[in-house]
Amino acid sequence: MPFIPHTEEEIAEMLGVIGVEQIDDLFDEVPQEIQAPPLNGINLGINEMQMLRQLRDRANQDDGVLCFAGAGAYQHHIPAAVWDITSRGEFMTAYTPYQAEASQGTLQLVYEFQSMITQLMSMEVANASLYDGATAVAEAALMAIRANRKSKSRKLLVASSLHPLYRDVLTAILVNQKIELIEIPFGNDGIIELSQLDEFTGQDYAALIIPQPNFFGRLESVDQLTDWAHDNGQLVIAVVNPTAMALLTPPGEWGEQGADIAVGEGQPLGVPVASGGPYVGFMCCKQKIVRQMPGRIIGQTVDNEGNIGYTLTLQAREQHIRRSKATSNICTNEGLLVTAATIYMSLLGYQGLRDVALTSHANTRSLVNKLCAIDGVEQVFDGPFFHEAAIRLPCCADTVLTQLADQKILGGYALQGDYPALGNTSAPSNTPSLSNTILVCATEIKTEQDLQRFATALQQCLLEATS
Repeated sequence: MPFIPHTEEEIAEMLGVIGVEQIDDLFDEVPQEIQAPPLNGINLGINEMQMLRQLRDRANQDDGVLCFAGAGAYQHHIPAAVWDITSRGEFMTAYTPYQAEASQGTLQLVYEFQSMITQLMSMEVANASLYDGATAVAEAALMAIRANRKSKSRKLLVASSLHPLYRDVLTAILVNQKIELIEIPFGNDGIIELSQLDEFTGQDYAALIIPQPNFFGRLESVDQLTDWAHDNGQLVIAVVNPTAMALLTPPGEWGEQGADIAVGEGQPLGVPVASGGPYVGFMCCKQKIVRQMPGRIIGQTVDNEGNIGYTLTLQAREQHIRRSKATSNICTNEGLLVTAATIYMSLLGYQGLRDVALTSHANTRSLVNKLCAIDGVEQVFDGPFFHEAAIRLPCCADTVLTQLADQKILGGYALQGDYPALGNTSAPSNTPSLSNTILVCATEIKTEQDLQRFATALQQCLLEATS
């Protein structure tokens, strides 16, 4: 169907027939306090020619760039077979398998995805995916409010070291549902110190949200945090990097009982970094709270003749059941990216994923050592990390990153913009300043020459900046 936009005259004519002056009058019954603010950050539309030129120019900027910026989007090697298979017509054009008898291939693939994710996370159940990691965290928060029957609270504890964009999405989705988020600051070592939980002990909170690794790449004390939360009647929401889970203790084995819900971003599993997307979220949980899980779950069964078949086992969406009983109205099956992730995990296997994680960690350690050997550069947080680390520079981080970008090196992610208050007198005394600090990342695709090129370029930028 072609898109035919309405002219201003046509809109005015329709409003006149209805009997209102402007489109906003059609929504006057919606309370002002729950209406979304205007999208001031989005510019007016441009024509097709301008849009194509702009996209070409931006694509050319990515050509030959050496990337050391992670912060939630990671460059990994993707075997050619992943997208050769994913791009087949039966996968590329498939969406929701509403007609199960005609969608056995799609259903089987999603079932395999669920099986692999639950094994990787050491959890009992997984759904068919969500939009992205950020909305998966928000869905997990809503799920925890519903599932924690012992809690009368509509309050959640969240580590301030969780990805800033994830926290923004949490706020945007939860604020109008009267759910309160209380952030727990991190200490000098970049993680939650157990003593920081003392003020919350014995109080009623529905859940504790724990990132692993956290936004700074640091590894949280997940066993102690999980046990503390359970001892205080809270559910535990784990927000994890799937690649790291091939190397670290998975959420289902945290503490004595394991996390209750595990979510994260599936982009590292075979999805390329492509100018801001696409992404795919995953979600796992314990069997006992599965009926509070949003989205779809695919199950395996047999037909009357004993043949294996696949079916939509649980689909707690507003499209399938009474709206008031639905667990979500935003989650979906990101089928194409699930396909890529499933094929990627199948090709690499457990040992392959572990090798990716080990090599990424080793490259990051080597990078940190090279950078910190430069005069004035230091590592911000002591202690173990995965494949990201915070590095403090002796001058303005934004200026240095701009100079590196001119040399086609994405040198990292500046942290001060997301943590502007840290280091101020109003911040806790043990909170470090992130002024002039960048987050650097290295994955398995980086070579020794790549690491040395970055170190050499950074040293030259610093010499010019301080001379």
